[in-house]
Amino acid sequence: MNALYRFGISLEKSLLDAFDRVIKTENYQNRSEALRDLIREKLLQKKWIEGGAVAGAIVMTYDHHKRELVNKMLDIQHDYHDTILSTQHVHLDHNHCLEVIAVRGKARDVERLSNSLKSQVGVKHVSLSISATGEESR
Repeated sequence: MNALYRFGISLEKSLLDAFDRVIKTENYQNRSEALRDLIREKLLQKKWIEGGAVAGAIVMTYDHHKRELVNKMLDIQHDYHDTILSTQHVHLDHNHCLEVIAVRGKARDVERLSNSLKSQVGVKHVSLSISATGEESR
């Protein structure tokens, strides 16, 4: 376990009050954990910009009756087999499917995969959510 370090910061009262209101609505127990999450988020954004390793999920909905769409998406996914950890396929109704693709790899590869899927005719929506790989604390 890493040692904890304490430090002080100076904030305007109005900024601190606004921060306290936000962390209360998000159920943080204290300011320290909320600040840790903000720092982690900033570090993850930096990693994304610099092309570092990330983990995440691509969530998409599509019309599976669209001609050749499923074959095109499978071809794309095979092109990124090193990045894709797993997929989950859900039938939403007779025409529409939801697919969740768990990913881990270089940020730019994850983004390319997401964009390749998003640009296919018949794909209704794609959302990319990134997270840390867990190796940051090592």
